[in-house]
Amino acid sequence: MVVEILNEIRKLDERELLSYWIKGEYEEAETYWKLAERAKELGLPDNVVETFKRLGDESKRHGDELLKIYRAEYGKELVEVNVPNVEALNVLGKFWKVEDIKDVLRIAMESEKLAETIYRRLAEECSNERLRETYLRLAEIERGHYESLASLKGQLGLED
Repeated sequence: MVVEILNEIRKLDERELLSYWIKGEYEEAETYWKLAERAKELGLPDNVVETFKRLGDESKRHGDELLKIYRAEYGKELVEVNVPNVEALNVLGKFWKVEDIKDVLRIAMESEKLAETIYRRLAEECSNERLRETYLRLAEIERGHYESLASLKGQLGLED
């Protein structure tokens, strides 16, 4: 799956690529905010709610950062890109009871790891230095998201 998505992403020009990641970061932010709401509804510990909210806020900031670069280069309108979002967390439908948190965290961690890998690959292949540096910074941030989720999993005693 990763190879197929990466191959599709490689076909995108720089404008399409930026549009793709901007939309992805905003979708990820929305997902994390909804996870925070769901965790609160389920009465999960505050650190679960806070972690999801913080990750949502960070994802929105990433989207805003990429959007700033995009607008400076291409203007206001994002282009439509028909490639599956690698960071689309398919976890909301799985998060109905407290016991689901382990699966939610596992899927979210896999998504963050995948995003980090793809950002690093894109940085390696990018000729635009400013964008390359942005991809590397975002890869580090995705790594931080992964580590935050792993830490939360440990705090909850959900280690494998």
